[in-house]
Amino acid sequence: QVQLVESGGGLVQAGGSLRLSCAASGRTFSSRALGWFRQAPGKEREFVATISWSGGNTYYADSVKGRFTISRDNAKNLGYLQMNSLKPEDTAVYYCAVGRWGGTSRVEYEYDYWGQGTQVTVSS
Repeated sequence: QVQLVESGGGLVQAGGSLRLSCAASGRTFSSRALGWFRQAPGKEREFVATISWSGGNTYYADSVKGRFTISRDNAKNLGYLQMNSLKPEDTAVYYCAVGRWGGTSRVEYEYDYWGQGTQVTVSS
């Protein structure tokens, strides 16, 4: 069993930066992929970024590529999402999730554990 807690969300002006953290409990975290997803008001949840268990492979949604960076620290059971050059369309609740296996994945059903989410609001 893995429990995930996101933090680091908040209100930021367009062009600003935020770093989200994902704190995980349990030993499973270090052997599984980590993903970040987001859900904007009135929209379905969408994939943002994923990183393999070792950190050696990453994959991003086209909408955030070049602006967001996913990383992890397995020794500390922590995952991160560094978000730069934020835009109003990045406004959403951001969720971290732990995958079913070690490789990267863009699909929600390949993630077994989810956090409660953290709100990110980007003002124009």
